[in-house]
Amino acid sequence: MGRHADTNGKDWRLGVLAVLLAIVIWQFIAAVIIRYPFILPAPTDVLSAFISLLQTGDIFLDIQASLVHFAIGLGLALLVGIPFGIIMGWNRRFESFIDPLIELLRPIPPLAWIPFAIIWFGLTSFSAGFIIFVGSVFPIIINTYSGFRGVPRIFVEAGKMLGCTKDRDLIRYIAFPAALPSVAAGIRIATGVGWMCLVAAELFGVSNYGLGQKLWFFYSLHQMDSVVVYMILLGMIGLAFDMVFRYYIDRHFLKWRTGEVA
Repeated sequence: MGRHADTNGKDWRLGVLAVLLAIVIWQFIAAVIIRYPFILPAPTDVLSAFISLLQTGDIFLDIQASLVHFAIGLGLALLVGIPFGIIMGWNRRFESFIDPLIELLRPIPPLAWIPFAIIWFGLTSFSAGFIIFVGSVFPIIINTYSGFRGVPRIFVEAGKMLGCTKDRDLIRYIAFPAALPSVAAGIRIATGVGWMCLVAAELFGVSNYGLGQKLWFFYSLHQMDSVVVYMILLGMIGLAFDMVFRYYIDRHFLKWRTGEVA
Protein backbone atom coordinates (compact mmCIF):
# COMPACT_ATOMS: atom_id res chain seq x y z
CA MET A 1 0.00 0.00 0.00
CA GLY A 2 1.46 3.37 -1.01
CA ARG A 3 2.15 6.28 1.27
CA HIS A 4 -0.69 8.26 -0.28
CA ALA A 5 -3.37 5.59 0.16
CA ASP A 6 -5.62 5.13 3.19
CA THR A 7 -6.52 1.84 4.89
CA ASN A 8 -9.09 1.11 2.18
CA GLY A 9 -6.54 1.57 -0.59
CA LYS A 10 -7.95 4.91 -1.77
CA ASP A 11 -5.55 7.60 -2.92
CA TRP A 12 -6.42 10.74 -0.94
CA ARG A 13 -4.63 12.91 -3.50
CA LEU A 14 -7.41 12.24 -6.00
CA GLY A 15 -9.98 13.60 -3.55
CA VAL A 16 -7.93 16.74 -2.97
CA LEU A 17 -7.57 17.18 -6.73
CA ALA A 18 -11.33 16.87 -7.20
CA VAL A 19 -12.00 19.54 -4.56
CA LEU A 20 -9.44 21.94 -6.06
CA LEU A 21 -10.86 21.39 -9.55
CA ALA A 22 -14.38 22.08 -8.28
CA ILE A 23 -13.21 25.34 -6.68
CA VAL A 24 -11.54 26.47 -9.91
CA ILE A 25 -14.68 25.71 -11.94
CA TRP A 26 -16.82 27.45 -9.32
CA GLN A 27 -14.60 30.55 -9.44
CA PHE A 28 -14.74 30.65 -13.24
CA ILE A 29 -18.52 30.30 -13.43
CA ALA A 30 -19.16 32.86 -10.66
CA ALA A 31 -16.61 35.49 -11.72
CA VAL A 32 -16.66 35.15 -15.52
CA ILE A 33 -20.05 33.76 -16.55
CA ILE A 34 -22.60 34.84 -13.93
CA ARG A 35 -20.84 37.86 -12.40
CA TYR A 36 -23.64 38.45 -9.90
CA PRO A 37 -22.73 37.49 -6.29
CA PHE A 38 -26.34 37.28 -5.16
CA ILE A 39 -26.96 34.37 -7.54
CA LEU A 40 -23.59 32.67 -7.03
CA PRO A 41 -20.83 34.20 -4.90
CA ALA A 42 -17.28 33.31 -5.95
CA PRO A 43 -14.93 31.35 -3.69
CA THR A 44 -12.89 34.51 -3.14
CA ASP A 45 -16.04 36.30 -1.88
CA VAL A 46 -16.83 33.37 0.41
CA LEU A 47 -13.29 33.36 1.80
CA SER A 48 -13.52 37.09 2.50
CA ALA A 49 -16.86 36.61 4.27
CA PHE A 50 -15.41 33.75 6.31
CA ILE A 51 -12.51 35.93 7.50
CA SER A 52 -14.95 38.67 8.49
CA LEU A 53 -17.09 36.22 10.44
CA LEU A 54 -14.02 34.87 12.22
CA GLN A 55 -13.08 38.37 13.31
CA THR A 56 -16.46 38.97 14.92
CA GLY A 57 -16.27 35.64 16.78
CA ASP A 58 -20.00 34.90 16.38
CA ILE A 59 -19.26 31.92 14.19
CA PHE A 60 -17.86 30.01 17.17
CA LEU A 61 -20.99 30.72 19.21
CA ASP A 62 -23.08 29.47 16.26
CA ILE A 63 -21.12 26.22 16.12
CA GLN A 64 -21.43 25.76 19.87
CA ALA A 65 -25.20 26.34 19.83
CA SER A 66 -25.74 23.92 16.95
CA LEU A 67 -23.64 21.23 18.61
CA VAL A 68 -25.76 21.59 21.77
CA HIS A 69 -28.99 21.22 19.77
CA PHE A 70 -27.58 18.24 17.90
CA ALA A 71 -26.30 16.55 21.06
CA ILE A 72 -29.73 16.83 22.69
CA GLY A 73 -31.52 15.35 19.70
CA LEU A 74 -29.09 12.56 18.86
CA GLY A 75 -28.51 11.70 22.51
CA LEU A 76 -32.24 11.19 23.09
CA ALA A 77 -32.51 9.21 19.86
CA LEU A 78 -29.78 6.83 21.05
CA LEU A 79 -31.34 6.45 24.50
CA VAL A 80 -34.75 5.62 22.98
CA GLY A 81 -33.89 4.01 19.66
CA ILE A 82 -31.38 1.34 20.69
CA PRO A 83 -33.43 -0.16 23.56
CA PHE A 84 -36.60 -0.11 21.46
CA GLY A 85 -34.82 -1.78 18.55
CA ILE A 86 -33.32 -4.43 20.83
CA ILE A 87 -36.63 -5.30 22.48
CA MET A 88 -38.45 -5.36 19.12
CA GLY A 89 -35.83 -7.65 17.62
CA TRP A 90 -35.69 -9.96 20.61
CA ASN A 91 -39.33 -10.19 21.65
CA ARG A 92 -41.92 -11.06 19.00
CA ARG A 93 -44.87 -10.05 21.18
CA PHE A 94 -43.43 -6.60 21.81
CA GLU A 95 -42.67 -6.27 18.11
CA SER A 96 -46.29 -7.08 17.22
CA PHE A 97 -47.46 -4.56 19.81
CA ILE A 98 -45.25 -1.58 18.92
CA ASP A 99 -44.52 -2.06 15.20
CA PRO A 100 -47.85 -0.56 13.94
CA LEU A 101 -47.22 2.59 15.99
CA ILE A 102 -43.64 2.87 14.70
CA GLU A 103 -44.76 2.43 11.09
CA LEU A 104 -47.50 5.04 11.59
CA LEU A 105 -45.17 7.70 12.99
CA ARG A 106 -42.09 6.98 10.88
CA PRO A 107 -43.35 8.46 7.56
CA ILE A 108 -44.29 11.79 9.19
CA PRO A 109 -41.62 14.34 8.16
CA PRO A 110 -39.69 15.79 11.13
CA LEU A 111 -40.62 19.32 10.02
CA ALA A 112 -44.28 18.51 10.57
CA TRP A 113 -43.53 18.33 14.31
CA ILE A 114 -42.29 21.93 14.51
CA PRO A 115 -45.65 23.39 15.76
CA PHE A 116 -45.80 20.85 18.58
CA ALA A 117 -42.11 21.38 19.39
CA ILE A 118 -42.82 25.07 19.94
CA ILE A 119 -45.97 24.37 21.99
CA TRP A 120 -44.36 21.68 24.17
CA PHE A 121 -40.89 23.15 24.71
CA GLY A 122 -41.18 26.81 23.70
CA LEU A 123 -38.39 28.59 21.84
CA THR A 124 -35.62 26.67 23.60
CA SER A 125 -32.79 24.36 22.68
CA PHE A 126 -35.04 21.41 23.50
CA SER A 127 -37.38 22.41 20.65
CA ALA A 128 -34.54 22.09 18.14
CA GLY A 129 -33.36 18.93 19.86
CA PHE A 130 -36.82 17.42 19.57
CA ILE A 131 -36.92 17.94 15.79
CA ILE A 132 -33.48 16.35 15.46
CA PHE A 133 -34.65 13.50 17.70
CA VAL A 134 -37.65 12.79 15.48
CA GLY A 135 -35.42 12.65 12.42
CA SER A 136 -32.80 10.44 14.09
CA VAL A 137 -34.68 7.94 16.21
CA PHE A 138 -36.37 5.86 13.51
CA PRO A 139 -33.22 4.87 11.57
CA ILE A 140 -31.72 3.71 14.87
CA ILE A 141 -34.81 1.69 15.80
CA ILE A 142 -35.17 0.06 12.38
CA ASN A 143 -31.50 -0.85 11.96
CA THR A 144 -31.15 -2.11 15.52
CA TYR A 145 -34.28 -4.21 15.07
CA SER A 146 -33.03 -5.57 11.73
CA GLY A 147 -29.66 -6.42 13.25
CA PHE A 148 -31.20 -8.39 16.11
CA ARG A 149 -33.69 -10.16 13.86
CA GLY A 150 -30.78 -11.18 11.64
CA VAL A 151 -28.71 -12.81 14.40
CA PRO A 152 -28.24 -16.49 13.35
CA ARG A 153 -30.16 -18.81 15.63
CA ILE A 154 -27.11 -21.07 15.87
CA PHE A 155 -25.29 -18.25 17.71
CA VAL A 156 -28.02 -18.13 20.34
CA GLU A 157 -28.12 -21.91 20.73
CA ALA A 158 -24.34 -22.06 21.05
CA GLY A 159 -24.48 -19.34 23.70
CA LYS A 160 -27.03 -21.32 25.69
CA MET A 161 -24.85 -24.42 25.53
CA LEU A 162 -21.90 -22.39 26.84
CA GLY A 163 -23.84 -21.12 29.84
CA CYS A 164 -25.70 -18.00 28.65
CA THR A 165 -29.18 -18.97 29.75
CA LYS A 166 -30.63 -15.57 30.64
CA ASP A 167 -31.95 -13.21 27.98
CA ARG A 168 -29.84 -10.41 29.42
CA ASP A 169 -26.64 -12.41 28.95
CA LEU A 170 -27.63 -13.62 25.49
CA ILE A 171 -28.30 -10.06 24.37
CA ARG A 172 -25.10 -8.69 25.90
CA TYR A 173 -22.63 -11.38 24.84
CA ILE A 174 -24.18 -12.96 21.74
CA ALA A 175 -26.86 -10.90 19.99
CA PHE A 176 -25.53 -7.37 20.42
CA PRO A 177 -22.00 -8.09 19.11
CA ALA A 178 -23.51 -9.93 16.13
CA ALA A 179 -25.95 -7.08 15.44
CA LEU A 180 -23.39 -4.31 15.98
CA PRO A 181 -22.65 -3.65 12.26
CA SER A 182 -26.35 -3.00 11.66
CA VAL A 183 -26.66 -0.90 14.82
CA ALA A 184 -23.63 1.16 13.79
CA ALA A 185 -25.11 1.67 10.32
CA GLY A 186 -28.33 2.92 11.89
CA ILE A 187 -26.46 5.39 14.10
CA ARG A 188 -24.47 6.61 11.11
CA ILE A 189 -27.65 7.18 9.09
CA ALA A 190 -29.32 8.85 12.06
CA THR A 191 -26.35 11.19 12.51
CA GLY A 192 -26.64 12.34 8.89
CA VAL A 193 -30.41 12.75 9.00
CA GLY A 194 -30.30 14.57 12.33
CA TRP A 195 -27.61 16.95 11.11
CA MET A 196 -29.71 17.72 8.01
CA CYS A 197 -32.68 18.47 10.28
CA LEU A 198 -30.58 21.00 12.16
CA VAL A 199 -31.19 23.87 9.74
CA ALA A 200 -34.96 23.47 9.89
CA ALA A 201 -34.85 22.93 13.66
CA GLU A 202 -33.08 26.27 14.15
CA LEU A 203 -35.15 28.10 11.56
CA PHE A 204 -37.96 29.06 13.92
CA GLY A 205 -35.69 31.02 16.26
CA VAL A 206 -34.92 28.77 19.21
CA SER A 207 -31.90 30.98 19.96
CA ASN A 208 -29.93 33.90 18.58
CA TYR A 209 -27.11 31.57 17.56
CA GLY A 210 -26.81 28.43 15.45
CA LEU A 211 -25.53 27.49 12.02
CA GLY A 212 -29.02 27.07 10.60
CA GLN A 213 -30.31 30.21 12.26
CA LYS A 214 -27.50 32.36 10.87
CA LEU A 215 -27.83 30.80 7.42
CA TRP A 216 -31.38 32.08 7.17
CA PHE A 217 -30.45 35.37 8.85
CA PHE A 218 -27.83 36.17 6.23
CA TYR A 219 -30.21 35.08 3.47
CA SER A 220 -32.71 37.69 4.73
CA LEU A 221 -29.92 40.27 4.39
CA HIS A 222 -29.07 38.98 0.88
CA GLN A 223 -25.50 38.27 2.00
CA MET A 224 -25.14 35.09 -0.01
CA ASP A 225 -21.39 34.83 0.53
CA SER A 226 -22.03 34.41 4.26
CA VAL A 227 -24.81 31.93 3.47
CA VAL A 228 -22.31 29.79 1.56
CA VAL A 229 -19.87 30.01 4.48
CA TYR A 230 -22.47 28.45 6.77
CA MET A 231 -23.41 25.87 4.15
CA ILE A 232 -19.78 24.78 3.90
CA LEU A 233 -19.48 24.68 7.69
CA LEU A 234 -22.54 22.44 7.91
CA GLY A 235 -21.05 20.12 5.32
CA MET A 236 -17.59 19.99 6.90
CA ILE A 237 -18.85 19.37 10.43
CA GLY A 238 -21.22 16.68 9.17
CA LEU A 239 -18.34 15.06 7.28
CA ALA A 240 -16.15 15.22 10.39
CA PHE A 241 -18.85 13.47 12.44
CA ASP A 242 -19.11 10.70 9.87
CA MET A 243 -15.35 10.20 9.54
CA VAL A 244 -14.75 10.11 13.31
CA PHE A 245 -17.67 7.75 13.85
CA ARG A 246 -16.54 5.35 11.13
CA TYR A 247 -12.96 5.38 12.38
CA TYR A 248 -13.96 4.78 16.00
CA ILE A 249 -16.41 1.99 15.22
CA ASP A 250 -14.11 0.20 12.77
CA ARG A 251 -11.13 0.61 15.08
CA HIS A 252 -12.69 -0.45 18.37
CA PHE A 253 -15.76 -2.59 17.64
CA LEU A 254 -15.54 -4.11 14.17
CA LYS A 255 -11.92 -5.29 14.04
CA TRP A 256 -13.07 -8.84 13.48
CA ARG A 257 -14.42 -7.93 10.02
CA THR A 258 -10.88 -7.16 8.81
CA GLY A 259 -9.21 -9.94 10.74
CA GLU A 260 -7.69 -7.60 13.35
CA VAL A 261 -8.05 -9.05 16.83
CA ALA A 262 -5.20 -7.39 18.71
